Amino acid sequence: MLNATIASTSRNVFLNGEYLRRVPQWHADDSAWKASDILRMLELNDLSPRSIGEVGCGTGEVLWQLQLKMAPGCVFRGYDIAPQAIELSRTRENDRLHCRLGDIRKDPDARFDLLLVLDVLEHQENYFSFLRDVKPLAPFKIFHTVLDLSVKAVLKPNGLMELRRTSDDLHFFSRDTMLQALRDEGYRIIHWFYAPRAIYRASGVVQRIRQWPRAVCFALNQDFAVRALGGYSLFVLAQ
Repeated sequence: MLNATIASTSRNVFLNGEYLRRVPQWHADDSAWKASDILRMLELNDLSPRSIGEVGCGTGEVLWQLQLKMAPGCVFRGYDIAPQAIELSRTRENDRLHCRLGDIRKDPDARFDLLLVLDVLEHQENYFSFLRDVKPLAPFKIFHTVLDLSVKAVLKPNGLMELRRTSDDLHFFSRDTMLQALRDEGYRIIHWFYAPRAIYRASGVVQRIRQWPRAVCFALNQDFAVRALGGYSLFVLAQ
């Protein structure tokens, strides 16, 4: 789910149909666990937003999953610059959920109780200016960022370059660099937790068995597992 302002070096991938060709579901298959962890974050911090916006909403599946489980008075609005993604979102729209083609920062009506910024910062040419731009749009924000910086990725020959080719990410984050970027732009970190992204994505018996070392290591020491093995992401609630 990719945001409105993508660097010129990769921008056409999301506009010319190339990304849709490579990822036909536009990561909608990740939406259920992302929505579940967003709900967990809201519950842990006793938040009940009445309006939720999403930067880079993709197919709108995360918003739709949230709508199914949140109070009927909550309204949802997503934004994405990719026409193909917005076209896919149309089947999920209803009287409380709408997705728009365009840059959220150019919409004067874009004000929400909660703003979702999921898998977006990795694609920004200047993610610091992006963080400044979206800060006024909601009092609370939930960020989700893949933590690709790990010992495994760095030691693997061309590991990070392979990740860049397959994910179109321009930046790679660790927990510390992500949290510090938010602090640098004046955000207050309220709560954060790791998400076992690779484990969530494992399907079939063989793939699940391959995730056992990662799961066991994470149970023993979360920080070590994330830094050494990768395959995790970070959810952050910030003001």
